Amino acid sequence: MLEQRFDCITGSATDTRPVHAVRPGGLAAFLQTLAPAAAAFLRDADFSAKAGELALLPGPDGVAAAVLGLGTDSAPFAFGVLPARLPQAGAWRLEPGDYDPAAATLGYLLGAYRYDRFRSSAARSVATLLVPSGHEASLSQAAATWMVRDLINTPANCLGPVELADFAVSLAQRHGARHAVSAGEALEEAYPTVAAVGRGAARPPRVVVFHWQGREATDESPLVSLCGKGVCFDTGGYDLKPSAAMLRMKKDMGGAATVLGLARLVMEADLPIRLAVRVGCVENAVSGTAMRPSDILHTRSGLTVEVGNTDAEGRLVLCDLLDEACEEEPALLVDCATLTGAARVALGPDLPALFCNDDSLAEAALRLGNVVHDPLWRLPLWSGYNDWLKSTVADVNNVASKPMAGAIVAGLYLQRFVRPGTPWMHVDLYAWNDQSQPGRPEGGEAMAMRALFALIQERFPQRVAK
Repeated sequence: MLEQRFDCITGSATDTRPVHAVRPGGLAAFLQTLAPAAAAFLRDADFSAKAGELALLPGPDGVAAAVLGLGTDSAPFAFGVLPARLPQAGAWRLEPGDYDPAAATLGYLLGAYRYDRFRSSAARSVATLLVPSGHEASLSQAAATWMVRDLINTPANCLGPVELADFAVSLAQRHGARHAVSAGEALEEAYPTVAAVGRGAARPPRVVVFHWQGREATDESPLVSLCGKGVCFDTGGYDLKPSAAMLRMKKDMGGAATVLGLARLVMEADLPIRLAVRVGCVENAVSGTAMRPSDILHTRSGLTVEVGNTDAEGRLVLCDLLDEACEEEPALLVDCATLTGAARVALGPDLPALFCNDDSLAEAALRLGNVVHDPLWRLPLWSGYNDWLKSTVADVNNVASKPMAGAIVAGLYLQRFVRPGTPWMHVDLYAWNDQSQPGRPEGGEAMAMRALFALIQERFPQRVAK
């Protein structure tokens, strides 16, 4: 999963056939550039250049060219139809047009992804595309997306807490990052709520922490800290989920996968910052040793938590990670988690919910998410709901006393473990495509990763003078 091999691209333009990418507004002019027979063919086929529409132009030896409709949107996803729908014989090249070539490469590769690790016969191969030099950033983003998708799509019997932790260590080692893994008594002491969540599972929990520094960064460079929820499978614990709700719970480590993908992008780009990554790897299971409703847990911060619901385990995993991250006084703290169904009820599967304690930071994230076509939507950290987390026996309950505003209340819970003055963003994401769309095949998805990467690039652009 760490190595992504793009067998669907080539650097040689020899014997490639053209793909013309056209928008509706430019269709008439494009038709005039074609041979009369080809233009007539497109007219008879009612080709309108809507997004994802593909027409194959015949030639004396078969298919001579292809025409792709882009619609009016500038998103790269229309190019995602090409891998599966272009003829596989030979390679293809994109002709210049009204689009961003680097975005087109990204869109193509996002659509070329397949998860066939457990298939006895490989999935259908895809067409090959010429990718010229200069598209390294698109290749890096596509590789990170494939990695995140692979992690989320891997079933829980093959990716438990130890395997996820091992993967995080492999990523750290690949980029020369200093890393540490907590387990056993050390984990119990340093991350008591992570340990409490994992206590009911046969597979023990792990916490991985790694630190990296760009080649042009110094010990005084800004520190970006990332925390990810890595619940490899979530039964709900004693507050057991219905069986239908467990069918996709292998994706409950999607926050950790996204954080690792974001870290990979930062390290591959060699940004001039310091980076800290924390991943809580755990399984929420049911057993005689599992935490119970009404249990009281001690957190790393010193606050006590009453377990109002064992299925609200993700915030227990994150709270100790956030508390430790704040000790390092980061310039930016980001956590990602598949945290609440309430966020999906509010925003649906495509829009991650963004919570932030800094308005300018939130506005930048929303703006850049739209620019890179990786959108987020902000929900409020409404302080008026803080009292809903009151407990009569502990400092705080892990769930609200009212059945409303679940995503907001979860954010408010996490905010209690973020030290005042720390710029913080919490992203509640779905990490899954319920159905296949161009560039977004059904299954695991790296939501918000490219938006957050763009934010880090913009917020910390300064290079250290040599």
